[in-house]
Amino acid sequence: MMKGLDDLMKQAQLMQGKMQEQMQQVQEDLAKAQVTGESGAGLVKVVMTGRYDVRKVDIDPEVLSEDKELLEDLIAAAVNDSVRQVDQLQRDKFGDLAGGIPLPNNFTVPF
Repeated sequence: MMKGLDDLMKQAQLMQGKMQEQMQQVQEDLAKAQVTGESGAGLVKVVMTGRYDVRKVDIDPEVLSEDKELLEDLIAAAVNDSVRQVDQLQRDKFGDLAGGIPLPNNFTVPF
């Protein structure tokens, strides 16, 4: 009876190690991934990594002649669009890791 329990414990430890390796790989993949959020029909674009780091902000020169508040709103909207895309990317990547189990909308990666 104890041998069966020992075998089961060893198998559980192997599975846990494999899962940790897969989790680390997904986190590395997310850190390299990039999404582009847009607003104003592409007048403002924000490139963000899967770790929520903003890499680039592109503002069409046409927008620069508008008032400050409009530009601020467009930047905020583009950042929010990028964040939503990163959230979805994380849910997709970790959903695959979780065997297709749907993850909650507020799920975020523990970086």
